[in-house]
Amino acid sequence: MLRILLALFAGGLFGTGLMLSGMTDTAKVQGWLDIFGNWDPTLAFVMGGALLPMALAWRLTQGRRPAAGGSFPAAPHTELDRRLVLGSVLFGAGWGLAGLCPGPAMASLSYNGWQGMLFFAAMACGMLAAPRLSRHLDRAVANA
Repeated sequence: MLRILLALFAGGLFGTGLMLSGMTDTAKVQGWLDIFGNWDPTLAFVMGGALLPMALAWRLTQGRRPAAGGSFPAAPHTELDRRLVLGSVLFGAGWGLAGLCPGPAMASLSYNGWQGMLFFAAMACGMLAAPRLSRHLDRAVANA
């Protein structure tokens, strides 16, 4: 029960932070990405405000266990490979076209109307299809 309450609190805090920072405002996000037009650099502070505590959290959790049980996730891979590049390109293209990524898309579900629901459904379909597509691409590369 404690884990559920902590997850609810953390998710609510995260969603509130996304909304207050403007990450759920598609026009603001697209303004951040428009470096050759009407560029809005304010989201750099949001990203820096997220990256710095996360880097600290990775350092502090090494060799520890969460207070609510379970385990911390493993450190991400640091190698630059085809999967990372392709995933980054697809993520960036979707973020640039729609102005949303998974966290803000979920945070904006309650007020973004049918367009938000459509984006979320398309995102969920992509997430479900990705492992199968990845296996298919891995086989195609191995056979080439």
